[in-house]
Amino acid sequence: MADTFKVLSIDGGGIRGMIPAMVLAEIEERAGKPISETFDLIAGTSTGGILALGLAMPGDGGKPRYTAREMIELYEEEGASIFSGRAGTIRNLFEERYPSAGVEEVLERYFGDARLKDALTTVFVTGYEIQLRAPFFFRSERAKVDADYDFPMRQVARATSAAPTYFEPGKVEAMGPVEYYALVDGGVFANNPAMCAYVEATGILQERSSAPADEPTVLVVSLGTGQLTDRLRYEKAAGWGVVQWARPLIDVVFDGVSDTVDFQLKRLLPRGEDGLRRYYRFQTELVEVSDAMDNVTPENMRDLKLLAQTMIDSEEERLFELYQRLRSNTH
Repeated sequence: MADTFKVLSIDGGGIRGMIPAMVLAEIEERAGKPISETFDLIAGTSTGGILALGLAMPGDGGKPRYTAREMIELYEEEGASIFSGRAGTIRNLFEERYPSAGVEEVLERYFGDARLKDALTTVFVTGYEIQLRAPFFFRSERAKVDADYDFPMRQVARATSAAPTYFEPGKVEAMGPVEYYALVDGGVFANNPAMCAYVEATGILQERSSAPADEPTVLVVSLGTGQLTDRLRYEKAAGWGVVQWARPLIDVVFDGVSDTVDFQLKRLLPRGEDGLRRYYRFQTELVEVSDAMDNVTPENMRDLKLLAQTMIDSEEERLFELYQRLRSNTH
């Protein structure tokens, strides 16, 4: 029987990354090993990209530098630094909401000089290159063999989380034919990167296997950052212009993309002939919490943790089933 190639995908969502971080801490504790030793590929967009990089970043003795529990602390302790220095109302019409100094200082401290090629497991992070007008994928598999695409993790994290209207584009230094890449949040096309991750996994397996019949089964675990519930009322939206639509449109794009990918993978990865799931999606509605990507008030941080724990408790049956799968055939 072929092994299982395990894929983890983490959505974007700003400070709401607290939700998948909580789930990851639960998985890590139940599985009894680091996330980087549990999954063969970790994909992430925006805050999910930061989590992916943090959980695969090497530390002492070949172990990951951070546990999932420590990534929760990133949100708790650094959220206010990342989303700080908010501009005034008039200025906000013409500039990004937050200066980049806060997020860049935090990423510098957390990632230091670590590079993409150093990832402890395969990492796949999304961005959008605004000069090329094209999706841009940070792939640790490519970074290991092509120095032109081996970037500092801190710059990858900065680029994938550069949400339009919130932060200015990220500038990633290059060693190839161009001096740098200018990128914004990969959420503009893949806020839920699970489909991209699945395609990357199948490509890796095709390259590694000379016998298709022996290719491992692909298991995809997709973690959301909360389903938006606040309604955009027709009576208001009908009269909106460019300025009023700017930030709501970001939410619409990010949320719509995430739901579309979930629909696709449910159809693409039904249960196998053995009756086992090949796709898990853990998502919860944002009820009685803020759906803002930048609400870092102590009250909202506490509410996000409570919401995540409520989802974990309600999903105990599926999570237990997943823990059993993750303990077997681990790379």
